[in-house]
Amino acid sequence: MNAHSGTFSASAPLSASSLPTGARLYLCTDARQDRGDFADFVDAAFAGGVDIIQLRDKGIEAAEELELLAVLQAAAARHGRLWAVNDRADIALLSGAPVFHIGQKDLPVASARTLLGAKAAVGLSTHSTEQIEGAIRLSATVAADGGLDYFCVGPVWATPTKPGRAAVGLDLVKYAAEAVAASGVQAALPWFAIGGIDLGNVEQVVAAGASRIVVVRAITEADDPTAAAGALLAALDAGTA
Repeated sequence: MNAHSGTFSASAPLSASSLPTGARLYLCTDARQDRGDFADFVDAAFAGGVDIIQLRDKGIEAAEELELLAVLQAAAARHGRLWAVNDRADIALLSGAPVFHIGQKDLPVASARTLLGAKAAVGLSTHSTEQIEGAIRLSATVAADGGLDYFCVGPVWATPTKPGRAAVGLDLVKYAAEAVAASGVQAALPWFAIGGIDLGNVEQVVAAGASRIVVVRAITEADDPTAAAGALLAALDAGTA
């Protein structure tokens, strides 16, 4: 597993193939149009130890998204980290994204594989025990035939980034930890807790069985994204030691 120290420097570079054992801190951000600091922000977040940054912004056009993804790709390359596209397989294909994420009502995983092949790691959002079990089954499939590389569980707590989505609570996090362990694919299938996670509650998520988290506001609204990322990683280290 990728070990982060308090120096905020990245360790061994990540690739899509190393995602199962390498990534622990996953950040979703919009285009930051209100601040105009996307390039500086993603660079600062990577410097703090973020492993994957996903651009998720429904309010931008495809051409602008591709431009921003080029910026994100360059920052990821400088830090030896990963970057992700949300929902749009065509954008993922055109940009060469190493990670592609979809929701339950988006493009089916097998269809995403038809477009992307095995080059990109594919992740799926889950919100129930049935969906977690489905994700575990998909992970057993060869990537080229529709397999899944990781999944997310949440939202653990209600969050404005997912309006209308009911919180699943810590019990579903516990269920995911137990289900993955029981399946025997624990080493090969990383999963992330997501939804309202910040420095004040990350220890609860770790205690429930998660060793990887997805955050949004905990870093996007921080005055110092580098320090915020480092603090979250330190909390993960403390909880999983």
